Amino acid sequence: MASVQFVGAGRRYPGSDRAAVDALDLEIHDGEFMVLVGPSGCGKSTSLRMLAGLEECTEGSIRIGEREVTDEIPKDRDIAMVFQNYALYPHMSVADNMGFALKIARVGKDERARRVLEAARLLDLEDYLDRKPKALSGGQRQRVAMGRAIVRQPEVFLMDEPLSNLDAKLRVSTRTQIAALQQRLGVTTVYVTHDQTEAMTMGDRVAVLKDGVLQQVDTPLALYDRPANVFVAGFIGSPAMNLIPAVVQSGGAMIGTHRVALERSVAAKAGSEVTLGVRPHAWRIGSPDEDGFAVTVTVLEELGADTFLYAVPDEPALSAALSQAVVRLAGRPRLEKGQRVRLVIDPTEVHVFDSASGERLSA
Repeated sequence: MASVQFVGAGRRYPGSDRAAVDALDLEIHDGEFMVLVGPSGCGKSTSLRMLAGLEECTEGSIRIGEREVTDEIPKDRDIAMVFQNYALYPHMSVADNMGFALKIARVGKDERARRVLEAARLLDLEDYLDRKPKALSGGQRQRVAMGRAIVRQPEVFLMDEPLSNLDAKLRVSTRTQIAALQQRLGVTTVYVTHDQTEAMTMGDRVAVLKDGVLQQVDTPLALYDRPANVFVAGFIGSPAMNLIPAVVQSGGAMIGTHRVALERSVAAKAGSEVTLGVRPHAWRIGSPDEDGFAVTVTVLEELGADTFLYAVPDEPALSAALSQAVVRLAGRPRLEKGQRVRLVIDPTEVHVFDSASGERLSA
């Protein structure tokens, strides 16, 4: 096992006006499960491929443990990679697929068989060792790809969106299995996904990237509770945070004709314009005489224990700031599409960002 360090690491493709990965500084601890997350084109897969040696690092350096591996070829880096498309050999059995890298490395036949059987037991694949990949389900193929990485006993596992080809239900169960397996093996793991739910549920820490630049790295709950900027706030959380532009006046933030109180320290730092972030759970349905936002319900998503309400503001001044409010309500409120209600914000749950820089202002 080993730690991983990106030190000012970058990748710029010839002819491109910006770097695919720009001066990435990131330390991944020994035995940690680190998730790289962000929208398509943010540089997460490029970062992973730079670590694997499949992409050139055009600036900075990369370390695995005590070794600088920036210029080492992939086979010398002691890493194992699980690809999005599994990359299994169709003409080989499950056992041969899992043991192929060991065969190339000239590991003895008995040792090879022992490691393959050990990995098969971990992954519940013992009954499938003689089958070909075409006779397996998507989830089973994914486990074979995992097994091929495990038998190599590498210092670092690299996983590039390994669940993207699975259906929704299987993704949920498989991500739990991967997280539990990584914890049992204790191998440093770098996992790439565009799915923030995967990132939140699997990672010890999560690194959020945008346009090749690292935005924030922290534990999943810290990212959710204290996003560093507007991008992280809008990206982390499902449904997404409501982001509402507001004007600072007399120590408060005005959204249309409604005033939201700001902490004195925040109001002092704020410019004339701020962006307020309100998580779906931070709204509640208010009484008709409360000073809330008048909205009309457009969609109700009833999930059993929770209900997600989507609503559009009735006031033109508010509509300019908030095109649609997303609200999470506990239980099964008696609401209907087209019904008018008042939404009230919990002031203790409001996040405040500077509109010019996007940076967080609230504590």
